[in-house]
Amino acid sequence: MKKKWLTGIFASVLVLGACGSNGGTEEGGSESGETIEWRFGHLADENHIWHQTAMKFEELVEENSDGQMEITIYPNNSLGGETDTINSIQAGTADMVISGETLQNWAPNAALMAVPYAFRDLDHVKSVVEGEIGEQIKQEVSDQAGLTALYYHTRAPRNLTSNEPITSPDDLSGFSMRVPNVPLFLDVWQAAGASPQVMDFNEVFTGLQQGVIDGQENPVDLIQSGGLAEVQDYVNRTEHVYSWIYILVGNDQYNELSDDLKQVVQDAAAEAQTFGDELYETEIAEIEQELMDAGMEFVDVDQDAFREAMTPAVEASLSPEQLELYEQILAVE
Repeated sequence: MKKKWLTGIFASVLVLGACGSNGGTEEGGSESGETIEWRFGHLADENHIWHQTAMKFEELVEENSDGQMEITIYPNNSLGGETDTINSIQAGTADMVISGETLQNWAPNAALMAVPYAFRDLDHVKSVVEGEIGEQIKQEVSDQAGLTALYYHTRAPRNLTSNEPITSPDDLSGFSMRVPNVPLFLDVWQAAGASPQVMDFNEVFTGLQQGVIDGQENPVDLIQSGGLAEVQDYVNRTEHVYSWIYILVGNDQYNELSDDLKQVVQDAAAEAQTFGDELYETEIAEIEQELMDAGMEFVDVDQDAFREAMTPAVEASLSPEQLELYEQILAVE
């Protein structure tokens, strides 16, 4: 299979040149005799689980559509940041993205995908995402963000990185940190005593290197993918968020496929789901070891203290509808 990932300025030029291209604009796609081309952007690097799984999805779609569909993958934010890519999908100049709690900027209940200390572990996450609550969130994302979820990844827990060990909220005074464009994250980290600011992930390395921020929080796979071991010394095991993230395509792009091609996409998504789950099982422990080998130290923290500091901010930040969904998540066995 030809691996078609493109990066940097070259990719941006291609995207601009592709505006208004076939991208599935003919009803049923292949009936016009044109190849349907989907542009798939995400923030991780080429070695990341998300990218490897995306390439598997690409391979399956292209093979099983008999060449009627082509997917070009743009890692490393080379289509722009997560929010930019979603906006591009809605404008018709991109087609696919990987996104999670950032979707709350369109679909408010997507905030529940990554609420601090709402999920006990990954089994709890899977029970929610594959149950009625997950279906409700997927439908809201479709209705309000115009995006169809194809498959998902569970995520390693989010941990706080720093250049000094942080073991309790008492250590956060004066600590400037990056958070994604998720209002709830701003609220909980302010409540815990830090000074959070929104920043795209592709700006984090430089921000840490230049001292604009003191730290950030992410799962270990993105800590590694972003090369943060070069600019951070500690991974503080706050494990404040267990969550999941969706692989999405624009509703318009998906709905313009013939029924046969929709089935090809759905079958590829199901197989990619299994492939990604297997990668996760083998790679997360290896990633932690590689970060330690690169010089990062993992620090145990007082998670109860962080939970106690953040929970009132969580409850105050949620709307009545979100709070009801949050309580339902807590009750899931």
